[in-house]
Amino acid sequence: MYRFAGFDPFERSTYFGPFFDLGQFERFRRIFHHSTYRVLLGHKERKILSSLFVEENRFKQRIWILGNRPEEEEIFEFTMFQRVGGSWDGYWLTESLLHDGDVFAGGLAY
Repeated sequence: MYRFAGFDPFERSTYFGPFFDLGQFERFRRIFHHSTYRVLLGHKERKILSSLFVEENRFKQRIWILGNRPEEEEIFEFTMFQRVGGSWDGYWLTESLLHDGDVFAGGLAY
């Protein structure tokens, strides 16, 4: 996920919603191990709820995820964009990964 995340590692990012400094992999990894996002790691099942081409090179999907733990399920919105030009020309990168709810209301071990 980190390698194909389309954010500038030298600037604060809204990749997960709020502004975070995600330049170091360890910070990015910690968010994935937060209870809200860990459902994505080794999940059992997934289902596309909706898809939308926002622009020619920008695509959104809402996806339901069933996790490994009992009663662990979440809905996420993935926004993807296609790079034009340079060494990543044609590659689709993740612009944002948002939880369908108030992810950080309970705090985050960051």
